[in-house]
Amino acid sequence: MTLAQTLAVLKNEGTAQNTKVYGNHGVTGPMYGVSYAVLKKLKKSIGTDHALAHGLWQTGIHDARILACMVADPAAMSARDMDAWVREINNYVLCDAFAGLVARSGQGLRKFEIWKKRKSEFVSTAAWNALCSATIFEDGAAISHEFALAQMAHIEAEIHHQPNRTRHSMNQALICLGVLNKTLAKGAKAVAKRIGKVEVDHGQTSCKTPDAAAYIDKTLAHRAAKAKK
Repeated sequence: MTLAQTLAVLKNEGTAQNTKVYGNHGVTGPMYGVSYAVLKKLKKSIGTDHALAHGLWQTGIHDARILACMVADPAAMSARDMDAWVREINNYVLCDAFAGLVARSGQGLRKFEIWKKRKSEFVSTAAWNALCSATIFEDGAAISHEFALAQMAHIEAEIHHQPNRTRHSMNQALICLGVLNKTLAKGAKAVAKRIGKVEVDHGQTSCKTPDAAAYIDKTLAHRAAKAKK
């Protein structure tokens, strides 16, 4: 599909209801309001098209940028491209999609270390999201016990001093690190207890910030039950 054809499909598939939902989640600026079900079908139809991904991103349209993260070739994403894209992110929905792309490129942990130091809310949010995604997409051996403990200590020391969405992503990262193994789970739950409640403004949504310790226990229990089947 050409860029013009893809944008025509996105425009046709958008709805006012989805636009309102995305707005409630903090998405601003131009968007069509395309559902993720449609975006996933488009991804399946297009496959990987890195040139198209760049064109979609350059439009500045939210739905187009989400699709760009889906169809981009992770191996072709340069560090410069990632730095340029992350600076333009202005909502956590796009942060999530972008972080998955970064992790699939194999550069998630590297970019995490750089971006977590940034003062921009959505750059630092992307950093912690990239760490979460890296626990799934990157080689688990790359996340050493020492590295995980160091990030937990950083979370404990800094989470209450960070911007709104960064706090949420740091809490998610604590969960992701905690479910890597039982030893880290014990450490993560202890950190969660010392941190206490993590306050996050979720805007006009029903979303809630999960209790990290409870979520770790739930995830490990689910894995154990699944392993028995």
